[in-house]
Amino acid sequence: MSKRLVALGDSFTEGVGDDDAGYPNGVRGWADRTAEQLAGHEPDLRYANLAIRGRLLHQVLAEQLEPALAMAPDLVTLYAGGNDLMRPKVDVDALAEAYDNAVGRLAGTGARVVLFTGVDGIEDPLFRKMRGRTAIYNEHIRVIAGRHGAQVVDMWAMRQLRDRRMWSADRLHLNSLGHTEVAIAVLDVLGVPHGLRRAELGPRAMVSPAQRRAENLRWGREHALPWIQRRLRGESSGDTVSPKRPVLAPV
Repeated sequence: MSKRLVALGDSFTEGVGDDDAGYPNGVRGWADRTAEQLAGHEPDLRYANLAIRGRLLHQVLAEQLEPALAMAPDLVTLYAGGNDLMRPKVDVDALAEAYDNAVGRLAGTGARVVLFTGVDGIEDPLFRKMRGRTAIYNEHIRVIAGRHGAQVVDMWAMRQLRDRRMWSADRLHLNSLGHTEVAIAVLDVLGVPHGLRRAELGPRAMVSPAQRRAENLRWGREHALPWIQRRLRGESSGDTVSPKRPVLAPV
């Protein structure tokens, strides 16, 4: 059983969308949920979460890789590149090369490394446009994992994550239900028994075209427009945010 878990990445790993004032940065997320379950099996578990929202891949690696290596973890999770894929232009092959080098360094320490594919956004107008580049990114992740003996949480295959009820109001981040689904998938990949339960949501409610248009307009006004304005100003949602768990500590 692992004793030192370090989570690296962006808002996905920080836990954005899973709001909880009782947790650092006001968010919980799949990584915290996973660590809590692991601690139930290993009371000596120490957990650090270096992820910061809004970070691009090169920022994640530049800011988090060396601190993570210094902690000598025996279990590392890494997801980065999602924010890069959302940019108008992105060199997915260059992302994969940087990713490969980082995973090689992490795996070279003997740590168990867990990677993630991107979600299939076929049912969302925004993410549907990214579907091709996300699929290429995912193939790179699978090749990298195979090369370095890492394990993969295949979120592309998690059809339940296509359901908008798993996502927060901004449509960019998972809510508590979605983060729980990811935590379950991580624990299953690790082969660790857990007490987490999947949500039973039932059939989705029918939405009229008029309702959908109204929802899309509200989303554009409340979430998409501020995101675009930050991009134009060269700002990031994580500019004033620090890692929620910067050092290894008990869960």
